[in-house]
Amino acid sequence: MSGAALGLEIVFVFFLALFLLHRYGDFKKQHRLVIVATLLAWYLCFLIVFILPLDVSTTIYNRCKHAANSSPAENNGSYVTLAPSKQKCFKPWSYIPDGIMPIFWRVVYWTSQFLTWILLPFMQSYARSGGFSITGKIKTALIENAIYYGTYLLIFGAFLIYVAVNPNFNLQWNQLQTIGIAAANTWGLFLLVLLLGYGLVEIPRSHWNGAKRGYLLMKTYFKAAKLMTEKADAEENLEDIMEEVRKVSESIKYNHPLRKCVDTILKKCPTEYQERMGRNMDDYEDFDERQNSYPSEKSLAKLHKQVIYSVQRHRRTQVQWQILLEQAFYLEDVAKNESSATRQFVHTFHSQEPENKIIQYFYTPTVEWYWECLLRPWFYRVLAVVLATFSVIVVWSECTFFSTKPVLSLFAVFIQLAEKTYNYIYIEMACFLTIFFLSICVYSTVFRIRVFNYYYLASHHQTDAYSLLFSGMLFCRLTPPLCLNFLGLTHMDATISHKNTQPTAYTSIMGSMRVLSFIADGFYIYYPMLVVILCIATYF
Repeated sequence: MSGAALGLEIVFVFFLALFLLHRYGDFKKQHRLVIVATLLAWYLCFLIVFILPLDVSTTIYNRCKHAANSSPAENNGSYVTLAPSKQKCFKPWSYIPDGIMPIFWRVVYWTSQFLTWILLPFMQSYARSGGFSITGKIKTALIENAIYYGTYLLIFGAFLIYVAVNPNFNLQWNQLQTIGIAAANTWGLFLLVLLLGYGLVEIPRSHWNGAKRGYLLMKTYFKAAKLMTEKADAEENLEDIMEEVRKVSESIKYNHPLRKCVDTILKKCPTEYQERMGRNMDDYEDFDERQNSYPSEKSLAKLHKQVIYSVQRHRRTQVQWQILLEQAFYLEDVAKNESSATRQFVHTFHSQEPENKIIQYFYTPTVEWYWECLLRPWFYRVLAVVLATFSVIVVWSECTFFSTKPVLSLFAVFIQLAEKTYNYIYIEMACFLTIFFLSICVYSTVFRIRVFNYYYLASHHQTDAYSLLFSGMLFCRLTPPLCLNFLGLTHMDATISHKNTQPTAYTSIMGSMRVLSFIADGFYIYYPMLVVILCIATYF
């Protein structure tokens, strides 16, 4: 079974990332490079979350094996091991052979960092550019990212100067590498706590409110009114942009050098507008540069960019409007069927999409009535209480994980109790549930946030290329500090536990943060405590 669990999880996580990307992206219309880059970013981040529990169980087994094989005379080396247990060190079913995990983490980590700091920002600017040639788009992307990359160099240079002027350090390559990792993790942790503070409160609350039929229906009405305003604004904006395109198309005739740029813009317009403009076009005419003023290629590139954005926004609001209407009709049906004497769920409007025959066979109107009108509210209430309990445990552990004597972090207590009996299944399940809950709180917030319509993840294939790439950037920046925070909560990080024990392979790749003591002993420990203030602010 050695390495089998790792292989299975690698395959499973790939299909999970592919499924989510298919839900939010559009494989048919979006550029293949955008799809591949976003898929790789999501895949690597999900992979870290799923594989880290295996790293923890393997590390605990290696510690046990090292303690059992070491005599007191031999125990004055690099590791101070725990007292050997009377119980034999059983190899976990998911044991990963030595040497595999360090290589695996090194490839995954540095690939994700290359994506988030170099490739994805460049592809964002490239995808948003209105240029008509590959060279023009690359030039625009380089100019837009010049300030972006300059900021990174400035921050990294500040850390570099701090270490260089410190007489206690001889600057070496591994220390330089650690400085870069520390700078990236500090940026990620700053944003991580903000998103975590929102998710810890909003996820349990949303499930609790999900049990309130009246609340859900009123919220849907509110969202419908808000979306109607946005939909009308998108339609008006699209009309204005199409009017500009029509004027440009009529002024630049077929024999003009810039006509190919206009044709590129027309291809991005909705079909009905293309047909309308085609009917209004005159036949071939000569142009005279001295008599007419024509737009420049730069202004056409700006118009091209506006067309891409307005068409995408219009299409997205149309699809979301239909989905929201179906949701509102369904909630109204639930309210009507609650008082049904026949206990048969009756739909006012049937879905236009054909239903799965297997689901239709088992999910009968009677089963649907019992689930929607009776069981689902109670299920959501119980789930909300469980999630709220997890949130309280996370907040408590975030505020106390620095305490090692006594151990106050509940996650560390659970792992240490399981470590005494070497119950690897329990260790892996506890680690997975912990990091999975933290990931859900953070990632779900990433999927919910919306920044002035420029960044917005919309389901049903309605997310644009810019937002997909931006989400990949956020995932790659948030996941490493999230995993380090998890290892700190469970005291598997030697920087937190202050024990000279064998580290996890993931921690060894991160390097010793002691190079920057004010970050290791200050920011990483005390900044996560702000999650309490953020949770209170979110609650109220």
